[in-house]
Amino acid sequence: MATIIIIPAYNEAAKIGEVISSVKSAGDWDIVVIDDGSIDATVESAKSAGAIVLRHGINRGQGAALKTGVEFASRSSYDTAVFFDADGQMVPEEIKMLLDKLAQGYDAVLGSRNLGQAPNMPLSRRLLKWLALIFTRMTTGLQLTDTHMGFQAWTVAALKKINLDQDRMAHASQILTEIARNKLKYVEMPVTIRYSDYSLRKGQTNWGMFKILWDLMIK
Repeated sequence: MATIIIIPAYNEAAKIGEVISSVKSAGDWDIVVIDDGSIDATVESAKSAGAIVLRHGINRGQGAALKTGVEFASRSSYDTAVFFDADGQMVPEEIKMLLDKLAQGYDAVLGSRNLGQAPNMPLSRRLLKWLALIFTRMTTGLQLTDTHMGFQAWTVAALKKINLDQDRMAHASQILTEIARNKLKYVEMPVTIRYSDYSLRKGQTNWGMFKILWDLMIK
């Protein structure tokens, strides 16, 4: 099956080339980087590393970038798609594991740090992730072990069924709502997330996590 790796990126020139190279070496798949209005050399670095690059003229948010990637996959000849981060905290060698599980008949395979490993995750972030998980269980009924986890594998046929209209980080919870609404067949798989000073600087702030919950409640 033809697979596309979808990587949203915003001002990731320092890491994106390394990430693309490691993803390319981990398997036979295409890579599309959605540059979300970067003002650094993200586009040039991604192209030099061999990725397809799509650009947003302004910074619209990770949800909007993923939606652009999903639309690209849907109108191309890909069978499966993997969501992957640009900051180097995900392990490319685990992509195949998610795709192998997807091939067993699932619509979506969701990575879980709680089933896998997440060394160096700050305590404050663990607390906020726990609150988001409780909120997601209450609103969707999905019995997950992790939420707001961007490492996922999907069939493109399933992606065509979901509606993404949350442009920023609330999209992660919206995806789970769409899984429940469409009664998609999903499973979680253990993955490794390697937090570093760089990825923590690039990630969600505590205020950002609370804003996500607010966006979902008023949407």
